Amino acid sequence: MYWYLEVLRKYAVFEGRARRTEYWMFTLISVIISFLLGLIEGIFGIAPELDFSVLSSIYSLGIFIPALAVSVRRLHDIGRSGWWFLIIFIPIIGFLILLVLAMIDSERGPNRYGADPKESRIRV
Repeated sequence: MYWYLEVLRKYAVFEGRARRTEYWMFTLISVIISFLLGLIEGIFGIAPELDFSVLSSIYSLGIFIPALAVSVRRLHDIGRSGWWFLIIFIPIIGFLILLVLAMIDSERGPNRYGADPKESRIRV
């Protein structure tokens, strides 16, 4: 939950770097929340005439900017420009490329986007 809240704290911060942990934990918790909202909507019969989940759609709109920002910061962490995110508009191939890029380990040491987030942790 820490990483999810950390992304929300950096609501529209497109500078800097985001570790894989930050990106994937935010993604996982977002998917779980969307699933639960859809489940709640189904149980209580909210807008059954629609072919989509109203609550999940509202939630998705609310986290669109933070999700975009953490994706850009994740690309920065591997040394890529945030503009690489636009590759998602190429059907299927773009999504797969972004998925692979999100799994690549961080660039060690500082890069042109900022300090290495793994090194900046306080070590005891």
